[in-house]
Amino acid sequence: MIATSHIEMGAVAQKRTTPSEKPSSEIVCLVDDDPMVLRSTGFLLASDGFDVCRFDNGEDFIAYVASHDVPVVVLDIWMKGMNGLEVLARLCAMSPQTHVIVITGHEDAAARITAVQIGTIAFFIKPFADEEFLEAVHRALGHAPKLSSRKPSLWRAFRNACRRAASPRSGMGLKSTIQPDRKR
Repeated sequence: MIATSHIEMGAVAQKRTTPSEKPSSEIVCLVDDDPMVLRSTGFLLASDGFDVCRFDNGEDFIAYVASHDVPVVVLDIWMKGMNGLEVLARLCAMSPQTHVIVITGHEDAAARITAVQIGTIAFFIKPFADEEFLEAVHRALGHAPKLSSRKPSLWRAFRNACRRAASPRSGMGLKSTIQPDRKR
């Protein structure tokens, strides 16, 4: 099973999975045009045992849905090209059994209402709480989360490093957050 998407500087990528301690046959599709969100959220999902198919645009995801069963998708609302609400409308027509979790970087009451009316499982504003997000994914798949299998501290460290690297105030590299002890 291969999903193609233009990720990280326009390169064509195949279905990406990250090994986990417990192999899972459950696939979570992740659709977001922000490469940092694709990496960090994909890492979080993989650290909880899911296989992750990443797409950086709605068109590629819809093409994938046409030939694959998608149990759950994590979908960004505000993307270039086909936005998340357009993807959601097409997805409902093509694959009404797919459970949808919406993520967005901007609070938008109209988008939230539309998404809830369509029947999404959850609606998250970025940045979101890892545990609540993973709980929503587990709920979408019909099972309870297993807290012992999660590695949120590892995920938080990775996500925070990505944010620091992307921050305009951080310069070109990562800055240490450890300050030497200073005597007064």
